[in-house]
Amino acid sequence: MEVARRKMPLHRLREAAARRSDQRPFYDALKQPGICGANIIAEIKRASPSKGPLHIDLDPADLARAYAAGGAAALSVLTDRDFFKGRPEDLMAARAAVDLPVLRKDFLISEYQLYESRAMGADAVLLICRILSPGQLAELLDLTRSLGMNALVEIHTAADLEMIEGIGAHLIGINNRNLATFDTDIETAMTMAQRLAPGQVPVAASGITGGEDVQANLKHGIFNFLVGESLVRAKNPSALLASMLPKPPIGEV
Repeated sequence: MEVARRKMPLHRLREAAARRSDQRPFYDALKQPGICGANIIAEIKRASPSKGPLHIDLDPADLARAYAAGGAAALSVLTDRDFFKGRPEDLMAARAAVDLPVLRKDFLISEYQLYESRAMGADAVLLICRILSPGQLAELLDLTRSLGMNALVEIHTAADLEMIEGIGAHLIGINNRNLATFDTDIETAMTMAQRLAPGQVPVAASGITGGEDVQANLKHGIFNFLVGESLVRAKNPSALLASMLPKPPIGEV
């Protein structure tokens, strides 16, 4: 477990987190459709458990700049070493290269990791219902807020929906991939989004590969998309990202 390998004492992390005053508004970047009618959180990841190596030797700063040029609303950076070959330095390099808010995507289960996330510069963190108890989720969500970060709370099932009732989770990532089987169905987000509470903003994740997927989700009220594999593999990630976004209305470019 990566948490067990950490060396910096918790009190030092708390001090480092407290010194950060450069938060970027992750939720604000996603709470409304962008000028194109959709927002893309562009992901930086070197590998995945389901697909293996994707782009092991990527340059996170260069990729972040390409995503920004393509119209990304925010970044997501994998920092998990064991399954995604990521590292905290990837997040720090990507964030330093652009002005976009950055999500730390990892298996976050402890307060140590949240203080660590703020200390490394994360503007938001991923909290996955599947790996947390209801009590853990509520506690980590409260700590996330107190640290000035936003949370993307990930759900996949009806049971996950029950977990997020009444805890003040506003940005809801709906994973189209079943983490137990790795099966992906992009209709999962379209169905689950209809069951969210008023004020909860959905983000469709996994299986979004092109503009047609974006358009299909828009018809179901979803205007936020987390896109990783297709962008990381692309020869021209900036162009692919731009092609996924709807064309802005004439006169609003």
